Amino acid sequence: MPAANDGDARQAYPEGYAAAHGGFALIPAAYVFLVDADRVLLQRREATGYYDGWWAASAAGHVEFGETVTAGAVREVLEEIGVEVDESTLEPITAMHRTAPTGLPVDQRIDLFFAARSWRGIPSLQEEKASALEWFELDALPERLVHHERFALEGWRDGGLPAITTFGF
Repeated sequence: MPAANDGDARQAYPEGYAAAHGGFALIPAAYVFLVDADRVLLQRREATGYYDGWWAASAAGHVEFGETVTAGAVREVLEEIGVEVDESTLEPITAMHRTAPTGLPVDQRIDLFFAARSWRGIPSLQEEKASALEWFELDALPERLVHHERFALEGWRDGGLPAITTFGF
């Protein structure tokens, strides 16, 4: 099987093709839930303008241009909660194609969820966009947990969550 980055064998779309077919874009994001036995670490969002006051993944954020989703996940964990996670230990939960009822391009998302059961360091808030960091029992999640994140976390916890899911359609 050829390598995914097989150098010169890969081709780029011609400009004309890209112009005719590139009007739709998905915003990629990586989500990481730190899991310790039957507990999950969540952060309470603050001053972001999106789900403020709600609990959310241990760490999450947009994948940057030219960055792999696993590298983005590792970076977000370090930036948001100050611990190191190895890419090789990230456990895939689901890839979620998500939208919101606005129909705006910004609401077209591909969210890639992971669990991390090992890390180096002690989790602590590193940014002002969260006001708390707390462990919750997986079977006693907080009521105000971001909707699509609850869907992924509960589906993973309960088993049987498909590798690819949709939300909001």
